[in-house]
Parts: sequence; structure tokens; C-alpha cells
Amino acid sequence: MNLKDILAIAGEGTLFKFIAQGKNAVIVENLETGRRYSAGATARVSALDEIAIFTSGEDMPLGKVMDKIWEKENGGETLSHRLPDAELREYFAGVLPDYDRDRVYTSDIKKVLHWYNILHKLNLLVKEEEKFMEPEPGSGSGNETASGEKGASKAAAKGKAKGKAESQAKAKAKTETGSETGEKIRKAQAPKSRKIKPADEK
Repeated sequence: MNLKDILAIAGEGTLFKFIAQGKNAVIVENLETGRRYSAGATARVSALDEIAIFTSGEDMPLGKVMDKIWEKENGGETLSHRLPDAELREYFAGVLPDYDRDRVYTSDIKKVLHWYNILHKLNLLVKEEEKFMEPEPGSGSGNETASGEKGASKAAAKGKAKGKAESQAKAKAKTETGSETGEKIRKAQAPKSRKIKPADEK
């Protein structure tokens, strides 16, 4: 689920949307009432997209946990967070079998289920779809005619020949100058997810 800009504030039984960063406070909007106010520096604010659930392996982002709940419920509402602790833990084990029983408390499970139901009620559960390129009409992808395939083969052969010529030219330039050419490609280091324990609620 896309949880960007959704916040939880300790002591509040609902969720908020980030609006702006003030000088000494964060401007937030109550998702259920639409009321805006300033959360001061002393307020314990947690961004949902920075929360992860402890597992026996790698910690799982809260958004992915909510994806699993969504799939389990076929897009419907989940259990009430007010059910008995044993029932909640059994349910959560069905959603995330390898969750860490020692570090994930029942209070954490209650918050996850409560937050899920709030977002579900407000139609704010938005799945993060994988981006892919749609073939444009008339681009020749999909069902092609024999002439289209022949043209594509010619274009590919031409491009291959051109690439070979460019490679030979680069190799020659490298030999003559004695210096390496080409660009250095750096892999961007994926940001490490912060392990933030969900904020306490009433």
C-alpha cells in the first residue's frame, strides 16, 4: 500500500495527513474529520511509510503487511482491533507467519489492524502498482505482419552493425591514447528502512 504522507500521532486514535512543515511544528490534517492543526515538537509523530514489522528474516514495511491483509480479505475490511488478544495474534500469524513473536506485541498488531480499517473506510488503501511500458498503438509490438517482422529484422541488423562500428572506433581511440573511455555507472544504494515502532494510541 502507498502510505506516503500518512502519519500516526501518539495518544490519537486516528490517522493524519502531512500538510506542511512549520518552524517548530508539523501541520497535519485529521483524515476522518478533515480538521487541521499543528503537532508540536513534543508530539510523537510516526510516518507510516517508515514503519516496519519485525520478522524472523528482513523486517517488512508496513505497506507490504497491509497488502497481505488486503489479499487475505479480498479487498475488504479486516478484524476489529478490539477482539481478544489471542484471536488477534492468531489472525496476524495467518497474515504474516514469520513475524517475530518476541518483538511484535499485541498492541502493535492492534494498531496495524486499526490503521488498516481506518484507511479502508476512507477508501485510502492504494496499492503500489508496478510500472510498465504499454505498447503504443501502431508501434508494431504484438501481432506483426511478415513485412513488419522483416523491416524490424533489417533495422536490428543495421543497429547492430552501427553499434559494432562504434565499438571498434572506441577501441581504436583507447589504443591510440592509452586511456580508458566510457562512463562509470554507480549503483544507487537503496535506502535502509528505518525500524520505527508504531506510535502508541489510546
